[in-house]
Parts: sequence; C-alpha cells; structure tokens
Amino acid sequence: MDRAEKRELVGTLNTAFKDAGVIVVAHYQGLTVAELQAFRARVREAGGKVKVAKNRLAKLALQGTDAAHIADLFKGPTVVAYSADPVAASKVAVEYARTNDKLVILGGALGKTNMDPDGVKALASLPSLDELRAKLVGMIQTPATRIAGVVQAPAAQLARVFGAYAKKDEAA
Repeated sequence: MDRAEKRELVGTLNTAFKDAGVIVVAHYQGLTVAELQAFRARVREAGGKVKVAKNRLAKLALQGTDAAHIADLFKGPTVVAYSADPVAASKVAVEYARTNDKLVILGGALGKTNMDPDGVKALASLPSLDELRAKLVGMIQTPATRIAGVVQAPAAQLARVFGAYAKKDEAA
C-alpha cells in the first residue's frame, strides 16, 4: 500500500468514524477468512461495516472525531465494526463473539462515551433503533384504535335503539 492509498484509507475511515453512532473494537486473532467474512456479512445485514486496518492508520483516522479516546484499544490484530445505529454493530459483535471465542471484544465508543467490553455487551442488550420505532408506533396506534372503538360504540348503540323503535313502529 503506497502513501496515496494510505491517505485515502485514513480519510475514508475518518469520515466513517465521524458518521458512526457506535464503534466496536475487537481482536480477531485466530479467525479464518471464512469466519471473518461471515462476521462482515452479519454486520452488513444489520446496517454496519467492518474494517481491518493497520492500527497506526486507524489511530490516525480517529483523530478529530468524537471517538478519538479509544485509540489505546488498537494493539495487536484488531477489527473495527461500526454503524450509524447505536445498537446494530455492538449487537452483532457480541452475538458473534458469543458463538466464536476467537473474536474478543476490547471495547468501543458511543459518541464521546468510552465503553469497556461490559459496556458494549450492555449496549447490545438494548433494542435496535428499528425495534424501538416499531414499539413506539405500536404504542401510538393502540390508543388510537381504542379511542375509535369508544367513539363508535355510542353511535352503534344509538343505531340499534333507532332500529328497534323503527321495527316497533312498523309492527304497530
């Protein structure tokens, strides 16, 4: 990799780190290429990205971002998972680390907040942004349905009463 490619990689990573809602750093020593590709695919499905870069270049890319404080995590063979959704990358990383002990989570950043491995696991236990939106829509929709039912009930009862009087008048 020549200097121009390194500069381009640092610029791309810097932009990605600025836009990321969460950044998770992990050791991947011992993972096969197929296992790393499976991890990348899972993170991509969740809306995130995975990057393996030299630690020196990753530290340079972190400069000027909110996550600059996690530069000390970049020691040894590290992989970075990041996503705009604050929960997606951490959730996939924790699930994958649970099934494959070769992926060891070192920590991460949630904006300006530094997270240790337990913090990443706690973040992964939260519902994702899409799940929260679905719950919110459900909570908003339920009272509206109940209100419509309550409003319609008196009208339906009045219609039945008028119908009964009409039948009574016809019979008489």
